[in-house]
Amino acid sequence: MAKLNAARRNSLPASSFGEPGKRKYPMPDKSHAAADAKARATQQVRKGRLSPSEAATIRAKANRILHD
Repeated sequence: MAKLNAARRNSLPASSFGEPGKRKYPMPDKSHAAADAKARATQQVRKGRLSPSEAATIRAKANRILHD
């Protein structure tokens, strides 16, 4: 997976995030969608920081990216 530095993350459009309004869970490519966003969403639900429905939205977006 390519490193996503602050400058690259800041240049991403909102549509590249699992939570566009909050600019959280970036998914600029398939490796970030699969390896990072889905795993982090699950992790945050377990910690009580993310609702199951928000995590489901993030996983659905990641799956759309993975299956393109």
